[in-house]
Amino acid sequence: MTDENSSIAVDNPYASGKKKYYVLGLLTVVYSFNFIDRQLLAILQESIKVDLGLSDGQLGLLTGFAFAVFYVTAGIPIARWADRSNRSRIIAASLFIWSFMTALSGAAQNYLQLLLARVGVGVGEAGGSPPSHSIISDIFPPTSRATALGFYSTGVSIGILFGFLLGGWLNEFFGWRIAFAVVGIPGVLLAVVVWMTLPEPIRGLSEKKQASDDQPTFMEVLGLLWSRVSFRHIAAGSALNAFASYSISNWSASFMIRTHGMTTGELGTWLAMIMGFGGAIGVFFGGYIADSLSPRDKRWYVWVPSITGFLSVPFMAGVYLVDDAYVALAFMIIPGVMANVYLGNAIATTHSLVGLRMRALSSAVLFFILNIIGLGLGPFTVGLLSDYLSVSLGEESLRYALLYVVPVFGFWSATHFLLAGRTLRADLAAAPD
Repeated sequence: MTDENSSIAVDNPYASGKKKYYVLGLLTVVYSFNFIDRQLLAILQESIKVDLGLSDGQLGLLTGFAFAVFYVTAGIPIARWADRSNRSRIIAASLFIWSFMTALSGAAQNYLQLLLARVGVGVGEAGGSPPSHSIISDIFPPTSRATALGFYSTGVSIGILFGFLLGGWLNEFFGWRIAFAVVGIPGVLLAVVVWMTLPEPIRGLSEKKQASDDQPTFMEVLGLLWSRVSFRHIAAGSALNAFASYSISNWSASFMIRTHGMTTGELGTWLAMIMGFGGAIGVFFGGYIADSLSPRDKRWYVWVPSITGFLSVPFMAGVYLVDDAYVALAFMIIPGVMANVYLGNAIATTHSLVGLRMRALSSAVLFFILNIIGLGLGPFTVGLLSDYLSVSLGEESLRYALLYVVPVFGFWSATHFLLAGRTLRADLAAAPD
């Protein structure tokens, strides 16, 4: 390191390894709240549908497109802000906003009010992941970055676990309105903890690089990413995976309730273990395995999600082809474990393709593509297809809407991750400082 960098290191708030892992754990908890708030609606939506008199198309819009549009639109300017400002403060403020709006969702008296509350949740959550990704990449070196981001990404599965578990039982005993309040209020308190205990790291710390004072424009970052063929395939694979996985997570509860007659309490427990606990195992070890194999070949960062994606497809189809509830749940296990294996690898690889002051914005670009296609169109498409099929299939319409959508997009996603390996090594070699 240069003398300038050495002097910076004296004031390094992450000189202690314990602090580094504390922050990784704290950010993972924050991300868990992100998905608890988001997933809660999926287990509650059948009760909300009856209470507010909604269609499947309206539910799909509520859980997907309306949320995603504001989530990704707000994400770009917030990420650009994070690349030149205090990221820890942005995370704390965002957590406060989305948690408050989640609690407020329980007070909605009609569809429009609930829609506006979910828009507020989406705007708040837009400030969570890109600055968190940037912080993690600054405190963990490239050799362990996918593992760290994979651990952080277990927040998706932990959030799904508690969203299904708490939402299912709270709804069964107290109703959907109380469930929103119980889940939202703790996040407001956690925001205070983040504000007080999360220090802003030095940019480029893990790579012993000095970040340039020049702030790249949005178009420069977008142009750099688009010029990398591997990124295009990683983004497409991530978006198509999200299309399938958000369709599964947002509609599985409704499918099991309608087709197999399960109660929200029992079902929430099953889905919490399959998609929550199982998903956490998959996303962490997906990053860990790729980091372990990457010294041999960097392409393992895209090969791992490709392999797991192809393996999941027949099990995805099996869920909707069997007539027994518990056999269907058993078929969910493999896709549940493997659904988010791609996540830590995709983020870590994207960060390796760009410069130090491009990381939050590059995450926002990746998440824009992932969420506008996956979260925005996945649940909404399934809802519309279910409404269309209901004329001829009745209550079974959702089963076939999921069967026609989920395996196809799972296979398509895995194909793009496989294609990303063709140019990945050359693209990484051309990455700017």
